[in-house]
Amino acid sequence: MDRVPVLKLGDILIVSIQIDLQDQSVLALQEDLANKVVETGARGVIIDITAVEIVDSFIGRMLATIAAISRMLDAETVVVGMRPAVAITLVELGLSLGGVRTALNLEKGVALLNHIDGSEIATATR
Repeated sequence: MDRVPVLKLGDILIVSIQIDLQDQSVLALQEDLANKVVETGARGVIIDITAVEIVDSFIGRMLATIAAISRMLDAETVVVGMRPAVAITLVELGLSLGGVRTALNLEKGVALLNHIDGSEIATATR
């Protein structure tokens, strides 16, 4: 089973989904991410779904669940890189992804987390 890597940038964690998610890989990601949030004291999580071309209700629920877990551990979640077709499909499926903030790309996701907290998490322009 492939595991999704969880990278640390300042006090945010970045998850870039590059594989087809199956039940086991999603459960592993949820556990890995929750452990990493606690271990690092991260206050933000960015989930990059740029490589996700097809979405279904399983992926939508997975994103909402990860955001809820992160919130319970005091970290905000932002989903970045959503393709227009993915957004349309999520709306058509009736999945509002409550509690999940979105941004067009990684840079805007970091800026959104900075704005939410009112401080600087990390910048790539230094």
